[in-house]
Amino acid sequence: MRHGWCSPARCAELSLMKQNQLGPLWPVSELTLGGGGLGQIWGATSRDEAVATVHAALDAGITLLDMAPSYGRGEAEAVIGAAFDGHWPEGVRVTSKSILGSAPEAEMRERLEMSITRSLKVMQVEALDLFFLHSQIIPEDYELSEELKPLQERFCLTWPNYEGQFIPLMEEFKARGMIKDWGITGTGLPSCIMAALRHDVKPAAVQAITNLLDSPGGIRRYQEPPEPRNIIRTAVNNGVGVLGIRAVQAGALTDKIDRPMPVDDPEMLDYAKAAPYRALCAELKENPAVLAHRYALAMEGVDTVVLGVKNRQELQEIVEGVEKGPLDPEIVQAIDDLRLNFFPPKIPMEI
Repeated sequence: MRHGWCSPARCAELSLMKQNQLGPLWPVSELTLGGGGLGQIWGATSRDEAVATVHAALDAGITLLDMAPSYGRGEAEAVIGAAFDGHWPEGVRVTSKSILGSAPEAEMRERLEMSITRSLKVMQVEALDLFFLHSQIIPEDYELSEELKPLQERFCLTWPNYEGQFIPLMEEFKARGMIKDWGITGTGLPSCIMAALRHDVKPAAVQAITNLLDSPGGIRRYQEPPEPRNIIRTAVNNGVGVLGIRAVQAGALTDKIDRPMPVDDPEMLDYAKAAPYRALCAELKENPAVLAHRYALAMEGVDTVVLGVKNRQELQEIVEGVEKGPLDPEIVQAIDDLRLNFFPPKIPMEI
């Protein structure tokens, strides 16, 4: 044992944390530690507290760490490097991500290779277990709204570039041993996400919105309705693993958002919309954040839910809540009866 943690297998035994098969990959703990909180995206914390939170997550039986260079301008991955100092516990796996926009093939290769190499160096790991495309995939002739057009070249990858350039590069990086597999962040245009999940060369995993509002909040950069549950169904039907993200919708499903934001921010609008949910939680004497995570885990097809916690207290609250076992179907129904879904699905289930 190093730095006071136990092996993931032993920790899982002690904590009784359930494990699920992540698509074609490997078993994974039902909770994943995300890098957003560690990188201080969801409020302030300290490097020491973030490192201690990583250790506590492993002690609780968590076996997957979901990172990205963009989380806190590298801070989240630096926390991981400091937590393990190159001595990775057996069975613990790690992801990273990269944002791609419109770029020639040579530039795409350079950008991806640089991102992966940097993550490997900072986190002191030999290979990434999963590497995610953290961009929106769009049809070649698709245009964002006038308000969002300035973001298109930076954040959007056209389908021909995804199919003809990105996929071959991922397969090459796998062959070179830089990554063990790859996935996509399923927060972009739903039709393209589902097309990618049905493609002949499909991602091993997808990160999908998993909250009771069905809301991507401020990361929605398209006009069409979001289709998070259809995305999850499509992943399951095509053997793709599902990591649930935004279980508390960036704080909208907590008691109180703990960072300053304008009142018209999408997260603040969702927070206002979720008032009936907080009232139900008060009636049930439940912590809204904990109940939101348990709801996310109860969604069919979700293999693991990514936590955005920034300290040990937040982590402990969620872990203890999940250890109570599956959420009572009557409570799930009571939440669904509030009809807070951001949009109802507009297309039938994809296969």
